[in-house]
Amino acid sequence: MSPVVKVVQPVGLLDRTKVGQFEREISSYLAEGAEIVLIDFQDVSFMDSSGLGAIVAAIKTVQAAGGKLFLCSINTQVKMLLELAGLDKIMKVFPNREEFEKHVLSKPD
Repeated sequence: MSPVVKVVQPVGLLDRTKVGQFEREISSYLAEGAEIVLIDFQDVSFMDSSGLGAIVAAIKTVQAAGGKLFLCSINTQVKMLLELAGLDKIMKVFPNREEFEKHVLSKPD
């Protein structure tokens, strides 16, 4: 049976004005039974420290629910923030959604 996967796809800025909505979306998906949460940053142009804090909170929330959290499609600015915070060492970041699906969702042959 395939795991329940939910995708969070923030748009524009991930800053203090959007963090509440972001966190509510993740909590809602977990309440619906999500086992894997993918945060797709394809449409995020900028993330500040509030957004970084939301990522840390998301990691804790998803792990506490017994799930797994992955990121994909991050831009250079987001990548630098993740590296500065050391988050790139504790979570898997995929270049795009296709790579996520290939490595996480496809069954071994």
